[in-house]
Amino acid sequence: MSEEFDETFQRSRLRSLLDHFSVLKDPREAPEVRYPLREVLFLVVAATIADCEDYDEIALWGRNHLEFLRRFSEFHFGTPCADWLRVVMNRIGPDLFQACFTDWALALRPDAPKLIAIDGKTSRRSHDRAAGRKALHLVSAWATTERLVLAQEAVDEKENECAVIPEILERLDLNGAVVTIDAIACNPAIATAITERKGDYLLAVKANQPTLFAEIGRYFDDPEARIAEHTAVDKGHGRIESRRYAVSQEVDWLSGDRRYPDEPRFPHLKTIALVESVVEKAGSVSTMRRLFLSSAALTSHRLEQAVRGHWGIENCLHWVLDVTFREDQSRLRKGHGARNMAVVRHFAINAVRVGKGKHSIKSTRKLAGWDPNVLANLLTPSSH
Repeated sequence: MSEEFDETFQRSRLRSLLDHFSVLKDPREAPEVRYPLREVLFLVVAATIADCEDYDEIALWGRNHLEFLRRFSEFHFGTPCADWLRVVMNRIGPDLFQACFTDWALALRPDAPKLIAIDGKTSRRSHDRAAGRKALHLVSAWATTERLVLAQEAVDEKENECAVIPEILERLDLNGAVVTIDAIACNPAIATAITERKGDYLLAVKANQPTLFAEIGRYFDDPEARIAEHTAVDKGHGRIESRRYAVSQEVDWLSGDRRYPDEPRFPHLKTIALVESVVEKAGSVSTMRRLFLSSAALTSHRLEQAVRGHWGIENCLHWVLDVTFREDQSRLRKGHGARNMAVVRHFAINAVRVGKGKHSIKSTRKLAGWDPNVLANLLTPSSH
């Protein structure tokens, strides 16, 4: 991010959504601009919150809600057509748009979140075979307690998630937070990036690191091991699931000299952990083990909170994007459109979560489409 862009973003953490969009550079020639970029983006986000799913619906919604939009800005020439929206969204620089989103998202919750989950999701129909372009894969940082998206970065495929995670971490205030990431990022470099920003990591260890996975597993099988643990039981839908959460601060044996080539050294390692799930359903029993490393001195209850929070990114973000916002059905493939509209959906989901009250996300979007006052409240989070 440029110094000029960064200085502009320091003005006020509670600016309106329109003011956040004002710092973005318009890719069009000034004489050709009838619809200012900040108004275009405001229209797209507002219409997406109000249950619109594509450019045709957004353009139609804009024409029929011009009076509402003029409560926030001039919209001197009205609103653009669908084709014009498509062209502009394809041309906006996605990096600055994502940075704009991050600044706005952090302003919604200026206090540093205590649990941050980082995970990736693929928009399955965003591929373009004719152009040789793979489906968009977006890595997101998720405040698990507040249920807000904090930042995101695009990669060309899941295997490249590790390359962008440090960039996401640099945008966030990690002081005092526990960052949870799946096994694909269980490496000392990611752990160091987190601890250097005064955060703590909780990294999953899986079979892609067979020696480390096996050794930690054997430790928890040892009856002499010093372990603190508790068990939680869930019942429902014809199944009983018991989850054993176990932690140990005996980690010196993992922190010494390398005992084999390329043995990982994790900075400030304080805890190894086990989550063992036993599921009984229809007379059958299945068992699954998950192992973790952490720089925080976790209790078994804090481990449960962090792990369940990370699993929540699937239900509270990915599932909502797929089912409520129908992200997997989106066929946007040209230019930067798919990437920018993925960010728009994150704008929308954050705005709805902050202001939805007792209603579901789906119902709140319907209400926003029906009642301009509901939508106005969602678009002005500083009033909450």
